[in-house]
Amino acid sequence: MGILDWIVLGLFCLGLIGIIVWVTRKKSETSADYFLAGRDATWLAIGSSIFASNIGSEHLVGLAGAGASSGMAMAHWEVHGWIILILAWFFVPFYARSGVFTMPEFLEKRYNKGARSVLSIISLVSYVFTKVAVTVYAGGIVFKQVFGIESMFGIDFFWISAIGLVVLTGIYTTLGGMRAVLATSVLQTPILLLGSIVILILGLIKVGGWSQVMEICSAVPVNDYGDTMTELMRSAKDKDFPWTGVILGSAIIGFWYWCTDQYIVQRVLSGRDMTQSRRGAILGAGFKLLPVFIFLIPGMIAYALNTKGMIYLPDSDSAFAVLVKELLPLGFKGLVVGGILAALMSSLASLFNSSATLFTVDFYEKFRPQASEKELVRVGRIATVVVVVLGVLWIPVMKGLGKFLYAYLQDVQSMLAPGIAAVFLLGILSKKITPKAGLWGLLVGFVLGMTRLGFNIFGKGMSGEGLLYSIFIGMNNYNYEVILFFFVIVLMMIISYFTTPKDPELIKGLHVGSASPEQKALVRASYNNWDLFFSGLIIAVIIAFYAYFW
Repeated sequence: MGILDWIVLGLFCLGLIGIIVWVTRKKSETSADYFLAGRDATWLAIGSSIFASNIGSEHLVGLAGAGASSGMAMAHWEVHGWIILILAWFFVPFYARSGVFTMPEFLEKRYNKGARSVLSIISLVSYVFTKVAVTVYAGGIVFKQVFGIESMFGIDFFWISAIGLVVLTGIYTTLGGMRAVLATSVLQTPILLLGSIVILILGLIKVGGWSQVMEICSAVPVNDYGDTMTELMRSAKDKDFPWTGVILGSAIIGFWYWCTDQYIVQRVLSGRDMTQSRRGAILGAGFKLLPVFIFLIPGMIAYALNTKGMIYLPDSDSAFAVLVKELLPLGFKGLVVGGILAALMSSLASLFNSSATLFTVDFYEKFRPQASEKELVRVGRIATVVVVVLGVLWIPVMKGLGKFLYAYLQDVQSMLAPGIAAVFLLGILSKKITPKAGLWGLLVGFVLGMTRLGFNIFGKGMSGEGLLYSIFIGMNNYNYEVILFFFVIVLMMIISYFTTPKDPELIKGLHVGSASPEQKALVRASYNNWDLFFSGLIIAVIIAFYAYFW
């Protein structure tokens, strides 16, 4: 980076600091202020935060890396804007009526205290395995590549930049809570979008146009069954991305992540009312269509440029960072690096706030119901530090798996998602699903998922045959995920047949068909024809995308 880039980056950071200082001066007097921004967020802040929180390291590094190494295979996960529309139109009313702080708290209202505790533990474990480790690892890769610094003070610059990212983000999240997360997202999102679009355009110009990218990538076979990098749907025999597992598997992960995960849903819970929450989710669904074009396709462009000898790509996960370094003009590069820094910080900040909320509301407040509001906020901050330390310690294990970053992330999430998705879906669709069914669905789904993940990590290189080997090692991850999802659904239905359902009066408004006439009227009054129009437009774009790359 040149001097002008450093000046622009410095000015951007000053602007970010100014916003953080302004937000932190609005003191969070209560836990609702700190964890949910006083439940006063508007649709623009919610939608921007959903996008900025999701578009973190796994996209800047992982999705671009996926494009450079496997082409369109991972695009399924990125065109799931329709699932965020399910959050907007189907789940928002249930969550709004429940008045909860956390997703585990919702499960307690729908099932029992045991389900709440189990989901809290699973969520915190998932943050260690995915969010913290992936974001910190990716931050180290990006800044080492962009700044071109190998080491500093005798320490690998990867670790200096990664840990520095954690410390900076931890400070402003600890001080500002959810208000800081939402406010900084509004600044980050347009800058990151602008920078990524410029990289896409400059990359296409340099490589010789879209036809050149398609020509080069369509000539690269990805399996022995005739599929290439440009194909979205791949043979059922493909060992990594069989269409049989990817279509349903990516949808299950998407449903869990977008409709039930605290990390995302917390933004919707912070909405001023149902209208703001729904519109924020619709905006987030529209934003969700962009990553394929601004991250995955640039990854494919980087592969094409590397093939033509126009850039040097040391590995696939360096694709986006190399494009920033090679394509952007002086000054603009500093602005985009600032946007990358802000996006990584936003992902971490969202994670920190969600972790603090989960531990404080679902564990500590239960243990000490008499705790003051200030004590709850303080404990949440301590919990955040613990989660971050565990995530950093997990990075060496994650690096040892040998997969590109985005594939690692989806592999882990595919083992966490089935049980949680099944429990939420059945619990809201039917009042007949019992508390014991909900609890055992979570437990069995988590144990079987973690068993498979354990074999993925520690069973590498094992060979053999038989039923156990075929299920836990031989089977494709996404096929396993789909089977596990339906297994948990069947198990819950069987358990519900033999156990007592919850008193219908206690779950009024929390499942389909139980809303009162007043509640139904509130839902009808919370949207208009524009909300329907933009939702339909998002679905039309998704259909067109599948038709083009099928």
